[in-house]
Amino acid sequence: MQVLVRDNNVDQALRVLKKKMQREGLFREMKARSAFEKPSEKRAREKAEAIRRQRKLARKKLQREGLLPAPKKVLRAR
Repeated sequence: MQVLVRDNNVDQALRVLKKKMQREGLFREMKARSAFEKPSEKRAREKAEAIRRQRKLARKKLQREGLLPAPKKVLRAR
């Protein structure tokens, strides 16, 4: 993973790096690898993730078909 530092602005580069790592799921993976996870906990976690994925896909499908309203966009002041 690579992040460019512009105008010696290391703070901004760190923010960009953290955001990229978050998107890739590195923080979640590091936390999972830091301690042993019992097989029963792993099954429960994977099942919950699968259910979450399916619900998200179904929600997006209904939004595309117009049966559910699209989420409202949040305006952020910069």
